[in-house]
Amino acid sequence: MSEQRTVIVTGGTRGLGLAVTARLAADGYDVVATGRKLSLQLEEIIAGYPDGRVRFAAVDFENTSGIRETVKRILGESKPVFGLVNNAAIGDDGVLATMHDSQIERMLQVNCLAPILFTKYVCRSMLTKGDGRIVNISSIIASTGFSGLSVYAASKAAMVGFTKSLARELGKANITVNAIAPGYMSTDMTQGLQGEKLKQIERRSPLSRLAQTADVAAAVGFLMGPGGRSITGATITVDAGSTA
Repeated sequence: MSEQRTVIVTGGTRGLGLAVTARLAADGYDVVATGRKLSLQLEEIIAGYPDGRVRFAAVDFENTSGIRETVKRILGESKPVFGLVNNAAIGDDGVLATMHDSQIERMLQVNCLAPILFTKYVCRSMLTKGDGRIVNISSIIASTGFSGLSVYAASKAAMVGFTKSLARELGKANITVNAIAPGYMSTDMTQGLQGEKLKQIERRSPLSRLAQTADVAAAVGFLMGPGGRSITGATITVDAGSTA
């Protein structure tokens, strides 16, 4: 990489976000991993790069009123931002008819409103430079549906629509915007899928297994790299073929 480029990864302290952080750092990017608090796993990655290539920034997506100042602080402490990975999300499950209003509002705020606002302020920096990559993490649930995940599905479907329209807005400034739709993976968010449920999902896959966080992280790395320069407005599915 001819120049050092900074990528912000929201929800980069654990699960998929942690895998994306590790992959992009290994690819040579400066990475700002955000989250509510620093995790031990991220701390280990940071320690592995004494040059300061990876750092943590505290961000709470439940406090949308503070996003503008948070982005301003991150940009002020970083080299020019080249990429943004909108990964932070929550996945409460429950039947809509009995789900509390506050649960619905929280999920839509964290999974949809917060990343849109975060992107608004980060992309201004990209527009100034005339260069950038944005990757929004959606889910196969956005298109397949899943009982008990209607609100989560709605929030992830919104990110696909957001991706397509924003790609048209930012394309002339040489900024690509894409979505990745992971299938079921072994993360904290899917730890409730055990036993027969998990086996059923694995059987649906032509590869007879789940996708791994490293697989999705590799797709993010591709979109951030030279190979992704002419891909925009697209949704890449990484699900071990379960939706084939």
